[in-house]
Amino acid sequence: MQDWEKQKESFEIRDVRKLKGNFLPSILKKAQSMEVGMGLCIVQSFEPIPLYSAMSDLGFEHLTDKASDAEYRVYFYRSSASEPDLPGDPELPFKPTAIVNFNTIDPELADTVVNFWKHIWGKENPAIDMKTRLLLSLVNGVGAGRMRQAVREFVKAYSIGVSIAVFDEIFAMLAWNQGVGYFASEIGPSALFAAYKLVKIQEEKEVPREEIVKKLLDRFGDENPDVSTFYKNKGQND
Repeated sequence: MQDWEKQKESFEIRDVRKLKGNFLPSILKKAQSMEVGMGLCIVQSFEPIPLYSAMSDLGFEHLTDKASDAEYRVYFYRSSASEPDLPGDPELPFKPTAIVNFNTIDPELADTVVNFWKHIWGKENPAIDMKTRLLLSLVNGVGAGRMRQAVREFVKAYSIGVSIAVFDEIFAMLAWNQGVGYFASEIGPSALFAAYKLVKIQEEKEVPREEIVKKLLDRFGDENPDVSTFYKNKGQND
């Protein structure tokens, strides 16, 4: 047992079980403001596995207690003042926040989905490297007509170093495999192609990759309705 675990009952508690929208940004904003030596307890209906890596990037250790089938308590303790690798807001890069939608249906379903996500994306020493996995997910998203998934994978892939030359070939193959008509009517006007064009233009201007990633996250983050996995009416509260 770590010394800080003895203090966990004194941590501030955030119960997010009733929240229907993307609670991750508010949690990470709170986490960034915390001093080393402080702790936070998150209560959720399913084990919030995707949150672990985001908090770890900020210098937090964690301990998970399963109070019941519908209640997980995760205690986060800030042991160092680390910052995320990517520039921009603390909610980035994209996390699988759509799992919250499954929680609206059934917490047990959400728990199943999050563990499936961990099996696919959180496997240790996977045979397929992350860049290839993201590119496969991108083209599968396009093939299935899931453009918001495709643009999210594009942003993530570019942010971890996939070159624009690789994307040039990916889009050429999409034109070949999907057909020029589909490319012209569905891919060309999409947020995915807009993100690709943004990168092309910025790289031609020799803008540093860090700045390009920031622009991508600003324009094609969760505030963009063509990218977000949450439905939100104008003026609707979470």
